[in-house]
Amino acid sequence: MRVSKRRPAALAALAVALSLAGGSACAIVGGAETTPGGAVMVLSSKGGVCTGVVLAPDTVLTAGHCLADASQHRVHFRDASGAPVLVEVAARALHPGYDAGAAKARRRSIDLALLRTATPLPARFAPVALSAALPRAGEDLTLGGYGAAKPGDPRSTGTYRSLNLPVIEPYGPSRILVWLQGSAGGACQGDSGGPIIGPDGTVRALAAWIGGTCGGLTQGVLVGPQRGWIDQVLGGWGRSARWTE
Repeated sequence: MRVSKRRPAALAALAVALSLAGGSACAIVGGAETTPGGAVMVLSSKGGVCTGVVLAPDTVLTAGHCLADASQHRVHFRDASGAPVLVEVAARALHPGYDAGAAKARRRSIDLALLRTATPLPARFAPVALSAALPRAGEDLTLGGYGAAKPGDPRSTGTYRSLNLPVIEPYGPSRILVWLQGSAGGACQGDSGGPIIGPDGTVRALAAWIGGTCGGLTQGVLVGPQRGWIDQVLGGWGRSARWTE
């Protein structure tokens, strides 16, 4: 196992557990195993597991609550031999509109965060393209993530899976959020920060919240309306994201 010498013990133990889950692991309730492309895992020193998308060789976009829950994080993946790898985080940025108490207080929150790794990620994690397009009710989008197939079951975490789900508008159309719900399933713990992808292969949103039990209503934060913040942070790091209209 290749990990940083300065790693927290909790992160190392979590990476080992995910590696042992290996081939039998599932993610996205009702989903099918697929190639992760530009998706990686984000682990916290408190044992949290999230998904993130690669925007540049050393830059990852994920859900804000994934970075707000602990002081130390690592990007996690498996190498060609299947051994777990933990990559240190050199810089991080939490969206100024993120509100940790938003769900309980029914307030608006922009649940996004960016992190820059200390070393570049392998070339197989190709940077994704982001889309400013707003989804329409009834449109099918693809939800992806490394999360659990069963709530509270760490053995079912660590394999990237995806699932096509229709867009719904339970509270009307939004320029901040998108909701997905279908009969086949949905997101679970560990899928936060996972990509919500349009038919053209671009990332429209990132998963941020599930309503009720795993596999039910999935809420995502649209990336297009947050382009100004994303580009500003990346520009300060000397990086840039690839956007399509």
